[in-house]
Amino acid sequence: MSKKLAFILSGAILMAACGNGNDTKTADNKDTTASTAPAAAATTSSDKGLELIGASDCTTCHRLHQAEGGASIGPAYDQVAAKYSPAADTTVTRLVNKIISGGSGVWGTIPMTPHAALKADDVKTMVTYILALKK
Repeated sequence: MSKKLAFILSGAILMAACGNGNDTKTADNKDTTASTAPAAAATTSSDKGLELIGASDCTTCHRLHQAEGGASIGPAYDQVAAKYSPAADTTVTRLVNKIISGGSGVWGTIPMTPHAALKADDVKTMVTYILALKK
């Protein structure tokens, strides 16, 4: 029961950090002017990454920011962003493969379970969102 509550609270925090649900609906509207289309596309991509993270089991072990709610099983997403270079395509590909196949050793001894059911394109969107958190 406590995992379910933690998941719900994590989802609520992620939703609050992202803003209200109307932003996604507006960003999905393809009838924007040419001058606002790139900004809308970036917002949609970011929103989609956060949405995919919230819909997965990722928030069971990871938090958005290190300081939220104390310790977690895995690293916070801002810690991941700080460790990896978002500019390298090989970094994104390596992290996508790591999430799908699972593993251990990079962040400690607790293994990350495989997420083979996730689509590679969705995981790429999630990784791109996470790496964009780099300060």
